[in-house]
Order: sequence, then structure tokens, then C-alpha cells
Amino acid sequence: MVINMKMYFSRISQENHTLSEKEIERNALLSDLKKTIKALETAYAGFDSVTEPDLIDCYIYEVNSVLKRYRFLMKQAAALSLLPEENSHPASLSTETPVTSLIG
Repeated sequence: MVINMKMYFSRISQENHTLSEKEIERNALLSDLKKTIKALETAYAGFDSVTEPDLIDCYIYEVNSVLKRYRFLMKQAAALSLLPEENSHPASLSTETPVTSLIG
């Protein structure tokens, strides 16, 4: 009887912890956003620390690439209604990147 009760309660706790497909997608998107933000911080730090023209170009491309991924993920988040109303409109995302202002 004790074993049956343990199995019953174990099964109930597993059922309660099952995530829906939407929750899994949401968690994956938020994880991707966090990784992308970290990559952007790293790219900006690299850009700030180099003086060699070829490396500067390299970091400009890297920053722009990561910013494009960030914008894509933000649009996905807006589609899943993860963003507040003011940030969820795709037109609110700026098309100018901080790097474009650096290179003219």
C-alpha cells in the first residue's frame, strides 16, 4: 500500500510539472534572448577594446549580426505576447544600429 501511494503521488507531481508547448517555446525564446543580449555585450566590449582596423570591421559586423538576431527574437516575443504593449509593435524597433552611427 505504501508503494502504491508513493507511485500515485509521484505521478501527480510529474503531471503538475509538465510544461505546455507554449511554455516550452516561451522559455526557449527567453533563453535565446538572454544569450543574444550576452553576445551583444561581448561584441560591444570587443569593439571597445580593439584599435586594429581589421578587428574594428570584424566587431562592427559582429555587432550588426547580433543586433539582427536580437530584433528577430524581439519580433518573435511580440508574436507570443511576451512583451508589454509599448514594445510589442515591430515598428518601434529602431533600424539604425549604434554601430552605424560610429561608421557614419
